[in-house]
Amino acid sequence: MSRKILLASLLVSTALATTTAALGQIPPSTTTPGPGLETESKNAASSIFQSPSPDTPQPADVNPARLPDVSEIPADQLPQAVPQVGANPKPEDWPVYGRDDYQSRFSPLTQITPQNVSQLKRVFVYHTGSLVPKGKINKWAAETTPIKVGDSLYLCSAMHDMMRVDATTGEEKWHFQANENYDSIPYTASCKGVVYFTSSQVPEGQPCHNRIMEATVDNRLIEVDADTGKICPMFGFNGQVNLMQGMGWSVPGFVAMTSPPPIVNGVIVVNHEVLDGQRRWAPSGVIRGYDAESGKFVWAWDVNNPDDHHLPANGKYYSRGTPNSWAAMTGDNALGLVYVPTGNSAVDYYSAMRTDAENKVSSSVVAIDVRTGAPRWVFQTVHKDVWDYDIGSQATLYDAPQPDGTTIPALIMPTKRGQTFILDRRTGKPLPGFPVVEKEAPHPGVVPGDVRAPTQPWSVGVPRFGFPPLTEADMWGMSPLDQLYCRIKFRKAAYTGEFTPPHINQPWIEYPGYNGGSDWGSIAYNPKTGILLANWNNLPMYDQLVPRKKADHLGLIPIDSPQYNPKAGGAEGNGAQGDTPFGIVVTPFWNAFTQMMCNRPPYGMITAIDLHAHKILWQKPLGDARANGPWGLPTGLPLPIGTPNNGGPVITAGGVAFVAATTDNELHAFDMATGKLLWTDVLPGGGQATPITYAVNGRQYVAIVAGGHHFMRTPISDALVVYALPEQKH
Repeated sequence: MSRKILLASLLVSTALATTTAALGQIPPSTTTPGPGLETESKNAASSIFQSPSPDTPQPADVNPARLPDVSEIPADQLPQAVPQVGANPKPEDWPVYGRDDYQSRFSPLTQITPQNVSQLKRVFVYHTGSLVPKGKINKWAAETTPIKVGDSLYLCSAMHDMMRVDATTGEEKWHFQANENYDSIPYTASCKGVVYFTSSQVPEGQPCHNRIMEATVDNRLIEVDADTGKICPMFGFNGQVNLMQGMGWSVPGFVAMTSPPPIVNGVIVVNHEVLDGQRRWAPSGVIRGYDAESGKFVWAWDVNNPDDHHLPANGKYYSRGTPNSWAAMTGDNALGLVYVPTGNSAVDYYSAMRTDAENKVSSSVVAIDVRTGAPRWVFQTVHKDVWDYDIGSQATLYDAPQPDGTTIPALIMPTKRGQTFILDRRTGKPLPGFPVVEKEAPHPGVVPGDVRAPTQPWSVGVPRFGFPPLTEADMWGMSPLDQLYCRIKFRKAAYTGEFTPPHINQPWIEYPGYNGGSDWGSIAYNPKTGILLANWNNLPMYDQLVPRKKADHLGLIPIDSPQYNPKAGGAEGNGAQGDTPFGIVVTPFWNAFTQMMCNRPPYGMITAIDLHAHKILWQKPLGDARANGPWGLPTGLPLPIGTPNNGGPVITAGGVAFVAATTDNELHAFDMATGKLLWTDVLPGGGQATPITYAVNGRQYVAIVAGGHHFMRTPISDALVVYALPEQKH
C-alpha cells in the first residue's frame, strides 16, 4: 500500500472514530423535521398531556427517605465557623473539589516532572461497587473528583455511596450506603464530589467533629463522621436534610443534585439541576443556604420572589420555572459571597414567557451574600439565552497582580461559548485589562413574540476557546459525496454566525453547540505563573423548533406526564418544552448516513493561556482515535485527532498537567511549558472526571475515577485508579 493511500485510510478511520465519539454527547434522536406550521405556532396546549397546576401538592415519592421538614435559623444565630481545610491546604493535600478554596486545580507538588512522568505506574485500583443494575438502562457517569485529607481519600460513587480509602494502599476504611433509588436518577447517575467540614460545636476527638457531606440525586444533604462513616445525628434528621421542602410538584428524576455544595462561613449553599427541556413550569431553580452544623434552613434566593428569603408558607412553593444552577459553585469566605453559575429559565430554546427578573440573571454569575441570600451583583454572559448556553463551569478565584504592585480579588468564569470572563469578585465588573464589549447579534429573531437581544457580551482580553464561524468550505466528510451532503445541509439551514436565532420553518446551526467551549470540568490556573489551562469541545448542533402539534406527534412529552417516554427526548437533545407553543429537536450537525460530523476535526482541544500576556501559550488536539472507529469498532490508532471531552485538568508546580476527559479512555500528562504529550495510560473505564494529585510521606500520587459515561459512550467502571513513581530503593 502506498504512503498516500495509507494516510488516507488512517484519516478516514480517524474521522469516523472521532465522529463516533462526538455522538456520545447526544442520544440518538429524530432527524430534524421539515417546515413548521405558522398557524400552529401560538398553540401551547398539547392534545396528549396536561399541565399540572403550579399549586399541585407534592407527592410523597419525591422525598424517598420520608424526611420531616427542617425549621429556620436566623443568620445572626449561626455559630461562629472555624477555618476549614480548603482555606490554606497543606501542600500534600487535595481537601476540596478544586483543591483549595480558590478552586485553582493547582498543586504545589514537584516530585513528578516532565523528565520522570513517563515512569508513572499504577499503585492500586479501588472499586466503589457502583455499577449499572442488571436489566436497567445505563445512566452511569460517576464524574467524581476525590478529596484527600491526611492519609485518606474521600469519594462518592455514581449512586452517592460515600467511602474513605487509604491514600497509599486503597484499603477501604468505611463505606456509607446512601440507598438511592434508580428512579431518582435524572439523565445521569453522577456524584462529582464530597465536602470535608470541621465543626466549631463538636469538640475535637468527638464523633462528627470532622464530617463528610454530600448532596444526592434524590435531593438530600447527608453528613457522616469523617473517621467512621457513621451518620451525624445532630445534623437535620438522623444526619439528613430533605431538599424537596418547598419545591412543590415534581416527580423522581426531575430535580437532582450532582455537584458538591460549598460551605461558606458555616453556611452550606445548595443548588440543583432541573431536567432540561421538560416544561415551562418546571420546579424552581431556587438557591438555598443551610446551617452546616444543624442542617437548619437559613435563607433562599427565589428569583421571582426576590425579597422573601424564608421558607414558603404551608401550601406555597418557590416560584416555578426559574433559572437553575447545576454546576459547582465557589465560596468566598473573606467577602462572604458564593458565586453561582446559572442556567436558563425552564425550557432552553424559547424565551417569550420569561419574566424580566429571570432574564436579568440567566446564564450569569450571581454573587450571593451567604448571610442574607440576597444577590450583591450579577454578570451576564448571554442575554436572553435560547441556545442552552447555561454556565456549566465552576468559577476559579485568583488575586490579579496590578502594575502598581497591588492585587485585585478576581474571578475567572469560563463558558460554553469559549468566552472566558475575568471579573472583580467584589463588584462583578470586568477587570482592568480584560474588557467586555457588547457586539451586535442577529436580531430581532424570527419566532413570533420572542425577540432576541440586539447585542451580546464578548470578552476581548482573553483568547477564545474556539474556532472562527463555520463556512461552506469547512464542510467535511470521508468522501467528496459526504462533503457534498454536508454542504447541502449547511445551505438548507439558517446560519448567520454565533447567536443565529431559533427557527421554525427550517433548522438552524448552533455553533458553538450546547456542549462547546468549557463545561463542568472547568479550568486549572497556576497563580505563580499566570497560566490558565482548559480542555474544550468543538461541536456544532442542528436545531429546530417544532409547533406543539408536531411535538406531540414526535412523542415529546414532559417527564411528569404519565405518557412520558424517555427515549423520545430528555435532558439533552429533543425536548417537549411543555406549556409553550414549541418543542425542540436537537441533533448533531452530522451526516446522518455515515454518522460523521459535518465540520472538520478536531472536536476536542486543550489550550494553555498566559493571562499576564493575554496570549495562547500553546494549543493541541486532545484525545486520539485509539478506542473508537467506524461502526463502533476501535481503530487502535493513536492519532491525536481531538475527541469530545468532559472532565477538567490539573496543573502541578512540577511542570506537568494531567487530564483524562476524552473518549480514548486515557489519562494524559502534558508538559506545561510546551504542550508536549509526555505520557498516557489506558484506564479501565472512561475518564470523564477530573484527576487529583497528592502526597503521603513524601511520595506524590495521581488519582482519577475512571467511571465512564453513558452519553460519551465510554466503558462504565467503578474504578478509582492511583499512580505514583517507583519507590526509591535505599
